[in-house]
Amino acid sequence: MNSLVFMGVAGCGKSSLGAAVASAVGLPLIEGDDFHSDKSKQLMRSGVPLTDELRAGWLETLGTELAARPDGAVLTCSSLKRAYREVLRRHSPGLRFVFLDITRDEAMRRVASRAGAHLFPTTLVDSQFATLESPVGEAGVLRVDATAPLPDLVAQVSAWFPKDRP
Repeated sequence: MNSLVFMGVAGCGKSSLGAAVASAVGLPLIEGDDFHSDKSKQLMRSGVPLTDELRAGWLETLGTELAARPDGAVLTCSSLKRAYREVLRRHSPGLRFVFLDITRDEAMRRVASRAGAHLFPTTLVDSQFATLESPVGEAGVLRVDATAPLPDLVAQVSAWFPKDRP
């Protein structure tokens, strides 16, 4: 199974790029934020960072969603720590990650620009950077510049993603 996870801190563009690539490669999109519990969503709206314990069930659910799509899928999920990525890899052999690399200032600007339209407030951006364990150097990871134009990113990811998916 070959699936892709679009990962990175809040504001990096996971949802936009994930949706565009899912359409380009003909795979279903799984929007990770849709699977957070009501409690987790309320905590984030209140500016409270999620703990590993609160993320554990969410990550298992996302892994199950990937496993249920044997022909592959595109998932948007912050996947900030290596341990989180390993949970998803356990469910989906051959899983690949696209790391949308962005500066703190640009992430803050983007999150502020969508205030009220998204569950994530700017007060949580710093906690995302504090939690982030860069995946650069891990197998099956492509690092992209999150500030590059969307069409360029879609082309870059589509060229990197295996064409011989089952």
